[in-house]
Amino acid sequence: MTVTLTEKAALKLRTVLYGNSNNITGIRVGVKDGGCNGYEYALNLVKEANNEDVRFEQDNVPIYVDPKSVSLLDGVVIDFVDSLTQSGFTFTNPNATDTCGCGKSFSTANCSGQATSCS
Repeated sequence: MTVTLTEKAALKLRTVLYGNSNNITGIRVGVKDGGCNGYEYALNLVKEANNEDVRFEQDNVPIYVDPKSVSLLDGVVIDFVDSLTQSGFTFTNPNATDTCGCGKSFSTANCSGQATSCS
């Protein structure tokens, strides 16, 4: 299981995590049904991991991944963009076979999390 943060994303998350007084200890990354393509990314600040979460750390950012989302997020890269037209976290997902224009939702070829060619 691999979720990678870019340097910008890690810096932004460290700023939020270590600059708060709400006992936030990490981020939970997951996927939920929805969006215009079938799946929608979820990124939340959390006080603690769930018992079932896949846990790891990158650049002093604790990352918890919802176990139901593991196959859909394997290899995803999370970046932080701050420009005139967009500000926020973006996801580059090698499992996605289609994404919406805003980049907030995606689909896979067989809805199982494994990108396969459509035949």
